Amino acid sequence: MALGVLNNLSAIYAENNLNNTNSSLQTVLQQLSSGSRINSGADDAAGLALVNGLQANTRALSQSATNATEGVGLLQVADGALAQVTALLNRAVSLATEASNGTLNAAQEAAANQEYQSILSEINNIGSTTTYNQNQVFNGAAAGVAIYTGDSSLNGASIDELYFARLTSASVGDSGGTVQQSSAGKFIDLSVDTGLALTTAATQADAIVGSLIFTITNPDGTTSTVTTNANTVSGLISEINKNGIPGVTASFTTAAAVGDGAVAGGDTGILLSNTNANVAISMSVAAVGPPAVLAFADTPTAVAPVVAGMFSSTRSVTTMSYVTAGANEKSANLSVTDLQTQANAQNAVAVLNSAITYVAAQDGYIGAQINTLNAISQVMSTQQENIISAQNAIQATDYAAATANMSKFEILSQTGIAALAQANSVQQEVLKLLQ
Repeated sequence: MALGVLNNLSAIYAENNLNNTNSSLQTVLQQLSSGSRINSGADDAAGLALVNGLQANTRALSQSATNATEGVGLLQVADGALAQVTALLNRAVSLATEASNGTLNAAQEAAANQEYQSILSEINNIGSTTTYNQNQVFNGAAAGVAIYTGDSSLNGASIDELYFARLTSASVGDSGGTVQQSSAGKFIDLSVDTGLALTTAATQADAIVGSLIFTITNPDGTTSTVTTNANTVSGLISEINKNGIPGVTASFTTAAAVGDGAVAGGDTGILLSNTNANVAISMSVAAVGPPAVLAFADTPTAVAPVVAGMFSSTRSVTTMSYVTAGANEKSANLSVTDLQTQANAQNAVAVLNSAITYVAAQDGYIGAQINTLNAISQVMSTQQENIISAQNAIQATDYAAATANMSKFEILSQTGIAALAQANSVQQEVLKLLQ
């Protein structure tokens, strides 16, 4: 090897190694100070992506446990109110039984009836003033109160729709309905395809032509309809969710996400989760455009309105809901009863016994839902714990290994500086040849 001063290769090698050592040392120090092994995509790109996904799962699970707990609070409010109703009904039974006896005079019967009517008024009062977060509990809304839990993914989400029958003296208790679980739904494809190949994907900003019609079978057997009137995809989704259609929720997704193999996986559209057997969905004929049902106008490329397709989906949000028995749903009508006569009092006893039975059935449903939501909350908490454990295994700094690496890189840094100094001093030996 020739002796020269043009390039100090030994110093360059030492400098490069020293820079690499310092970079590694900085990374180890960052891991030690932050407690995280992955502080940027450069540390572990795949690991960072996984950790970010697990963090989203953790946040969703934590809030889901809170959601379930809030649902339990709502149910407990209703349970407490029904306990008071039962106590009032028991007092009413005592009064009606007393008034059924022929030993009372007219004044005593009037006094018993007056207290009885006060009890009915108090039942009305409980039904109208029992609230949770300033919302009336016993409102009889068919849509119920949706308690959402999930891990931030479509497949990991579920909704428990809590139903609270209207509570008045004319409708005391609720019996006859069933709790059903379903994940059936509809996917409305709004994208443009050529055969089974995606040409243009719909966006939430696209214009809508036409409408969706929801036919609802009411508890009394009659039907009512809800027709959407939005003019954009996002507006349609918002309108559906705000209408409170029993068992129906809407979201924007892809055909691949809902498992629809009839169209291209990249096709976008609206997923309708319909878990209520009493709700039917249909699409209306568009007032303008082609002979279509529901269509969207692809604004960016000025494509003519395209006929939308509705396909069945089994990957909608799993929902548990209370399905009423329609005309066979049972409640007691106490508003037509009184204790003014012995015969009326005897009739009131029979109706009161039915009312107690129906209140017990309604309270049984509420108690079952309390247990269900408590179980869901425990599952969410356990799942969150396990995901945090998995996240920790991927992301957390291994301090034993990191401190060992720190010692190694600190020594290498010192030896690198020494080697660089020696490399620089070697060049100075050339001067002796010139003396």
